[in-house]
Amino acid sequence: MQGFSEPLWADGVPRPAYDARIATRESCDLLIVGGGFMGLNAARHAARAGLSVWVVDARRIGEGASGLNGGQVIPGIKFNPDWILAHFGEEQGARLNAFAETTADVLFDTIRDEKLDVPFERSGWIQACHTETAMDNAEERYKQWVARGANVAMLDSTEIGRMIGSSNYFGGFYDKRAGIVQPLAFTMELARIAKEVGVQISENTACMDLRKRDGQWVATTSSGAKIHAPNVILATNAYTDNMIAGLAQTLVPLHSFQVATSVLPDELQRSILPGRQAVSDSRRIVIYYRKSPDGRLVLGGRGRMSTPQGEADWAHLEHALTRIFPSLGNVAIEKRWFGRVAMTADGMPHIHEPEKGLLTLVGCQGRGVAMMTAMARHFVDYILTGDSRNLPFPISPIRPIPFHAFRQIGVAATIAWYRMLDAVER
Repeated sequence: MQGFSEPLWADGVPRPAYDARIATRESCDLLIVGGGFMGLNAARHAARAGLSVWVVDARRIGEGASGLNGGQVIPGIKFNPDWILAHFGEEQGARLNAFAETTADVLFDTIRDEKLDVPFERSGWIQACHTETAMDNAEERYKQWVARGANVAMLDSTEIGRMIGSSNYFGGFYDKRAGIVQPLAFTMELARIAKEVGVQISENTACMDLRKRDGQWVATTSSGAKIHAPNVILATNAYTDNMIAGLAQTLVPLHSFQVATSVLPDELQRSILPGRQAVSDSRRIVIYYRKSPDGRLVLGGRGRMSTPQGEADWAHLEHALTRIFPSLGNVAIEKRWFGRVAMTADGMPHIHEPEKGLLTLVGCQGRGVAMMTAMARHFVDYILTGDSRNLPFPISPIRPIPFHAFRQIGVAATIAWYRMLDAVER
């Protein structure tokens, strides 16, 4: 079935092989497991700081979340800055808010400074409000961020209708710091730069076992070879397995499904997202959308927890597409794909360091494009200095979710309940 596994972003993007040979025994200063936004950005920063770096990925580079996501570059986290200060305290909260404010800056600066061949637009992000309650929440978010000098605005129903091309919303929150990026092109360019600065990259190479011996981490790969390193970054997020005891049980991995239309005709190009902003709505089961560089409408949202079996598994997205944009009823859907995102029980990203020299960040709550890109330098700075003030989030213990084995039943029931509430809420 066309588009079942390959995302729209794969079209026309060079996919060179990264097959650095791992001898029976290798050593490096930093081993990174996972070749996505976090892993590849950390690799280039560490290599430029003088560390020898090896990246291993169980799949091809770009086949995980970094190549499958919607490419929305949204600053920060989902909690408002005043809540962050109250929850984490003034010192840690101020560091976290400063980090949250600049994550999109880091990504767009990376594209510019590294001269990456990546389609992007810093056109902003709209949180579209489907109820008056959502508008009240957006107003509060706006007040808190504008008080800190952020480039944000509120949109009324007329303004948001003009910017999106839909009459479905009461208004919205407009973050002008945000934008969109072609995520697979960004991933592949990061890999290219990392290799150029001396990083060894071995794709299709799973890390089967990781344990500490005599002050060194020893990773056993799927070929049986071993890599020794004093420092390891586990950059697998939603694709985390049981390499670190209990870590996977702290996460609820969800499938995020996407569809892409054919290239929109000229009249629809002019009326639908003429400014090419990214959009996420305010529903409990979020629908998000944007235009692709070649003028398609790309829309995503949560899907079934099991592996999809056919086109019908994307039907809820096609229904959402025509609900928001009735004029797209006769426009063909040409691509369908899915990937994973990772959620935590408290809705916050978590940094864990279960033992010295082993570091991970999990649970980006759907904002990993900017967050993982920005966090990479902080991880490297922490490895180099040992100073936890280089980390915007506090290091927290691993706390598995109770009854995690039953998560799929609970998640499926919750999604069904939330969809019903979204359907009747006004």
